[in-house]
Amino acid sequence: MEPQPNQPRSPFNATRAIDYTVIFVRDMAAMRSFYEDVLAFPLLRELSPNWIEYSLGSNTLALAKPSRTASDAPIPSGSASLQLAFKVSAAEVDACADELVRQGVALLSPPTNQSFGHRTLFFRDPDGNLLEVYAEI
Repeated sequence: MEPQPNQPRSPFNATRAIDYTVIFVRDMAAMRSFYEDVLAFPLLRELSPNWIEYSLGSNTLALAKPSRTASDAPIPSGSASLQLAFKVSAAEVDACADELVRQGVALLSPPTNQSFGHRTLFFRDPDGNLLEVYAEI
């Protein structure tokens, strides 16, 4: 959105990307096992037992126990608070679904071609966050 005449430019217009995403976890052991063993995301670094980072392309996905930076109450179980979408190739959507089933992860929606041009797969992590694997088709 272009600034209107006589309207100051926001310093936030300099933002070029979301650099990292933090998932505030309830059960760190279960979440870490899921992201490392089931999804096989490459561990970037462990800053502490309460902050684990994974490298995903040019982005970082962090798992964190809420602490001084988040005093909010946890999201009630069954509430949709977060959806992450991981982009892969069309053939990989099905391969990911097969791997999730092999690892005992329930699929919310099997690989499906959507009318808007994506092939999608939906499932949840141990904390109930909604995850999507998709490809443009």
